[in-house]
Amino acid sequence: MKLWVGVTDRNWFEFLRARQPEEVNFWQPSAGRRAAALEAGAPFLFKLHAPRNFIVGGGFFVRYSALPARLAWEAFGLNNGVADYAVLRRRVEQYRAEQVVGDPEIGCNVLNRPFFWSEDAWIPVPADWAPNIVQGKGYASTEPAGARLWSDVLERLRPVATEQVADAPRFGADYLTHARLGQGAFRVLVTEAYDRRCAVTGEKTLPVLEAAHIRPYAESGPHLVSNGLLLRSDLHTLFDRGYITVTPALRVEVSRRIREEFENGREYYKHHGQPLAVKPGSPHDRPARDFLRWHTESRFLG
Repeated sequence: MKLWVGVTDRNWFEFLRARQPEEVNFWQPSAGRRAAALEAGAPFLFKLHAPRNFIVGGGFFVRYSALPARLAWEAFGLNNGVADYAVLRRRVEQYRAEQVVGDPEIGCNVLNRPFFWSEDAWIPVPADWAPNIVQGKGYASTEPAGARLWSDVLERLRPVATEQVADAPRFGADYLTHARLGQGAFRVLVTEAYDRRCAVTGEKTLPVLEAAHIRPYAESGPHLVSNGLLLRSDLHTLFDRGYITVTPALRVEVSRRIREEFENGREYYKHHGQPLAVKPGSPHDRPARDFLRWHTESRFLG
């Protein structure tokens, strides 16, 4: 198993420790270089900037994605470790040491089930940690330094988070299928699964694309990619209100109620009966027939 120790500032850590969220965005000011090549489910630990050379918590890696800061704010909100979008943008400028024009792209490491330790539980960095490390360092649990570090992490997790420890050995698609993911992770995973294109139209303008639940979360719909569609914002609204649906055969159906109620709808009826324009490449990520059947039978206006 590979672990990653990422370097972060204490303000980010303390802000999130006070909130105790179920997911966080461990963001980087630049998207040019990802923190680590990790499998979903791998431990991602937090190390404070020097001179505080301690590992102070962590989480379980879900996905890396390069996103506009505005979208990262919309997806994770306060779980970005800042109070609002303006602060996030100022932090990006601070770390880049330059003024940013427009909406900056940042690197987003989406982490599930984060944990934040009190100071008496902090772990000193491994002996091989070099003082010039800026971004982070990977460790293998099969090597002595990594094995000691993971043993220390487990010792602190077991008394308070046995379920987190039980989830940790799952990796890849298996982890994403079994872990209880948050709304932010759902949005990022669905966005990437559809290659950042609207499932119905193929539209690629990212600011107007939204991750739609097929079966709503409020009605027992899970945060799984197989329960999601990436849709243009107007189509998302119509989908949620039952004016359009996607059948288990992955074809679009548009309700006659649009024409009856609004005397319009040409933009939408051209998609009626058409197959989805974009489908996820992985079979694990494609819309599940059970969720699509639920929407067609319980939400679609016919």
